[in-house]
Amino acid sequence: MANEVTARIISIGDELLIGQTVNTNAGWLGEQLALIGIRAKRVVTIGDDDQEILDALASADENVVLITGGLGPTKDDITKHTLCRFFDTKLVRHKDIEASIVAFFEGIGRDPLDVNRAQADLPEACTVIPNDRGTASGMWFDRGRQVFVSMPGVPNEMKAMMGATILPKLRTQFQPPTIVHRTLLTTGLGESHLAQRIAGWEDSLAKERIKLAYLPSPGMVKLRLSTYADASAEAARERVDRKAAELYSLIPDLVFGEGEERLQQVVGKLLKQRGQTLSLAESCTGGYVSHLITLVPGSSAYYTGGVVSYANAVKMEELGIPSDMLELNGAVSQPVAEQMANGVRQALRTDWSIALTGIAGPDGGTPDKPVGTVWIAVSGPDGVRSIKGQFPGSRHLVIERSALAALDMLRRRLLPSGS
Repeated sequence: MANEVTARIISIGDELLIGQTVNTNAGWLGEQLALIGIRAKRVVTIGDDDQEILDALASADENVVLITGGLGPTKDDITKHTLCRFFDTKLVRHKDIEASIVAFFEGIGRDPLDVNRAQADLPEACTVIPNDRGTASGMWFDRGRQVFVSMPGVPNEMKAMMGATILPKLRTQFQPPTIVHRTLLTTGLGESHLAQRIAGWEDSLAKERIKLAYLPSPGMVKLRLSTYADASAEAARERVDRKAAELYSLIPDLVFGEGEERLQQVVGKLLKQRGQTLSLAESCTGGYVSHLITLVPGSSAYYTGGVVSYANAVKMEELGIPSDMLELNGAVSQPVAEQMANGVRQALRTDWSIALTGIAGPDGGTPDKPVGTVWIAVSGPDGVRSIKGQFPGSRHLVIERSALAALDMLRRRLLPSGS
C-alpha cells in the first residue's frame, strides 16, 4: 500500500542470544503494531555491544524503530550511552525522574544507590517516556521521517509503556492504514486437518480481500482474519464479520471463543449461566487443570475443588476406586477414569466433574499404553463419558494438551446440543 508504515524491532541483550531468556517481546511488539496498521518488517537480536547497536540503528530504513533492553543500572546496560553517540547528544539528569526513582525504592523499604539514581540520566535529545512500573524510563527520538523508541526489556514495563504512550503516539504521528482483525479460537483439530476441513471457505476469502493466518499452539489453533479498510472501517468490518459467521457455521464444534479468551474462561461462563458446579480428579496432570480454572477471577462461583490422586492409594481411599479394578485394568484405563470422575463428583457434591489419568512421560510407557496416553472422563447429570487421547510432545506438552482436551470435552457437554 502507498501509505504503508513499517517497523524494525531491535532486541538487545546477551541473554537473548545464548537462550537464557526467550525473546517474547519481539513477537508481542509485532502483534501490537499490526493491530494499528504498522507492519513489522524486520526483527534484529543483538548483544550488549555498542558497535552492534550502532550498526542496527544506522541500517534501519523503516519508519519506526523499536528498541528493547539494555536500560538497567549495571555496567553491561549500555543502550542509552550508545543512543547518545548515534544521535550526537549527551546525558542530562532529570530531577523529576530521580525523585520518582527515590520514591520507588523508599516504597519498598530500600535506599537507592548511585547507579539507581543514574537511571535519571537520559539523552538530552529525547522525549522521556515515563515508566510507572520500574526505574528505567523510555526514550523517544524523532529523526526526519523516522522515529526511534527505546524501552526497557522487562516485559511488563515495556508493555505498559507501549499501551499508555507509544502506540497512541505512533498512530497519531503516522496515521497508518486501518486494519480490521478478528481472531477465532479453535480446539479439537490440528492445523493441517483444520485447513483441510475449511479449504473451500478459505478459497473464498481472496475475493473479499481478506487474509487468513493460522496461529497454532499446543491444543489450540487461532484463525486470524485481517483486511485493510478501503472506503471505511465499517465496510471492512462487515466483510470480516460475514466470513467469520460462515466459519462459525462450518465448524461450530471447533470454535470455542475469540480474541484473548481462554478455554477455562468459556467453560466458567457456561457453568455460571447454568448455575452449576465443577470438581476435578487429576492424576497425570497433577493439579494443572485446577490451576487453569482458578486463574479465572470469580471461579469460586462454580469451582468447588479437586483431588490430585497421583498415587493409587489416593484413588482408592478418596475416590472409591476398587483395588481389583486397578489390578485388572491399570490406573490408566477407561474404567478407572470414569470411576475417578464419578467418585469426585459424589464426594464434593458437584453437578459436573472431570477426571484425567495417563502417562505424561518421559518414562512409564508400554507398547499398549505409550507415553502420551491419557484417559479423560466427564461426569454430569446425564451420566459419565470418556475418551482416550494420545498426546505428543514433552511431559509438559502432554499435560497441557490433555488439560485443554478435558476442558473442551466439558465445554461440549455444556452446550445446548450436549455434543
